[in-house]
Amino acid sequence: MLIKLLGLCYYPKSGSFLDHQIQMSKEEPIFHNELPFSTVTLFKKALSSIAFKFSIPSIVLTKQSKIWGRKKMQNQRVHVLVVTYPAQGHLNPLIQFAKRLASKKVKATVAATHYTINSIHPNSFAIEPISDGFDEGGFKQAPSVEAYLESFKTVGSRTLAELIVKFNNSGEPVSCVVYDSLLSWACDVAKEFGIHAAIMLTNSASVCSLYWQFNQGRLALPLDQETLAASVPGLPSLSFSDLPSFLAHPTSHSAYLALIMDKIRTLGKNDWVFCNSFEELESELVKALKELWPVITIGPLVPSFYLDHQIEGDTSYGASLWKQNNDQCLRWLDSKPLRSVVYVSFGSMASISTRQFEEIAWGLKASNMPFLWVTKEFEDKLLLESIDSIGERGLFVTWCNQLDVLAHQAVGCFVTHCGWNSTLEGLSLGVPMVCVPQWSDQPTNAKFVEDVWMVGVRAKKDEEGFVRREELGKCLREVMDGEKTREIKSSASKWREHAKTAVSVGGSSDRNIDEFIRKLLTGKEKKA
Repeated sequence: MLIKLLGLCYYPKSGSFLDHQIQMSKEEPIFHNELPFSTVTLFKKALSSIAFKFSIPSIVLTKQSKIWGRKKMQNQRVHVLVVTYPAQGHLNPLIQFAKRLASKKVKATVAATHYTINSIHPNSFAIEPISDGFDEGGFKQAPSVEAYLESFKTVGSRTLAELIVKFNNSGEPVSCVVYDSLLSWACDVAKEFGIHAAIMLTNSASVCSLYWQFNQGRLALPLDQETLAASVPGLPSLSFSDLPSFLAHPTSHSAYLALIMDKIRTLGKNDWVFCNSFEELESELVKALKELWPVITIGPLVPSFYLDHQIEGDTSYGASLWKQNNDQCLRWLDSKPLRSVVYVSFGSMASISTRQFEEIAWGLKASNMPFLWVTKEFEDKLLLESIDSIGERGLFVTWCNQLDVLAHQAVGCFVTHCGWNSTLEGLSLGVPMVCVPQWSDQPTNAKFVEDVWMVGVRAKKDEEGFVRREELGKCLREVMDGEKTREIKSSASKWREHAKTAVSVGGSSDRNIDEFIRKLLTGKEKKA
């Protein structure tokens, strides 16, 4: 009776529930620390109600109290908290997912670091800050990659918990935490509060499969060609150069490899594993991954304007860490013939050596094709100083809206590093690609672009590791006006239609998002 009275103090309408729980505990007594578990459970329920009332995050909730908290949520509006990693290629898909949810009448809140939050322009979703410990300068302020990641884990966990408490106090409790795959600690925070957790994979299902097999010991380092041929079922025949750089050269990127392995080990703890892909693109691999984890495809996560037009005014990701030269790009493209322009971009993170830039520049110049090249400011100056008249046929910009460029009728080819976002954008817009992968998952993506999806070609490197100007020229001709041009363009058009269908009403990704929301509303999703 004392326990019931204590519960009623904090939840006046909970009498019948407490009676039910007391009866259940009497029927199933389990001893724990010399006390009947029924007594411990009931006291913990009282404490958890106090924790919820006063939002004390340090109190760890029991399984029963977590279920109770979720049942109280079922009749409230679903609220999904999307936790981002502060890099352009990671922000884009998670912000786009938040917009997809908001378009389906779900309350979506994006959590971003203090340093990046002003670069995000919310419209249909809310935005809240969390800290990585480097609020003034972000990643550049950290002394090392390891120091940054450790700080983000420590400070980010605390500030994420504080944000969840804030929402609990405001009457908008979080139903699910969706987080970037580099932030596996966010899953632990969600579980502490009894909240659903969903990880967002920011690479392909194929790459995820490779990392999982490495984690299982099926790909032992150092890898050799014979090991590869025997150890990667479900994937096309791979060479050593097709591997993600974190596996091919693990000592060069040890911090990132450790982070990825932590992610792989965390996947089973999640209620959902979201893959920014679509079933038609990687059907067999997605099917295989579903046997391991609760994987669903929800992509391609690109602004709705370029695919299905379901979200009004959704013409950009709504986040840019760099100043764009969009008007200049589009005016220049407007002056060029249909499908004549080569668009060149190596993403926001990769740095290419001066020698490689010179080889690419001379290859573009020799091709006599107009080109638009997105390059960092210092690299732009190096090129202009070292190569006379290189800008006669080309336009250099520091950043632009890549989707606007790829969608422009003047663009006929995309010279890309094959980051997963860029690869999906090329596929979604139906633009043939010349692949010049640099690191991370890019070599594997390039393999699929050329040999599986057949929407482009991969430029081969010489014995010193450079793509020579002659090789680039050969690839450009092959894509723009060669024997494979018709086949490549046909495949590109096919995959664009598949991408549009996947995110349109009733498509595979659209259905998966609807099912995710339905399970949050009904509370029927089984906890991991």
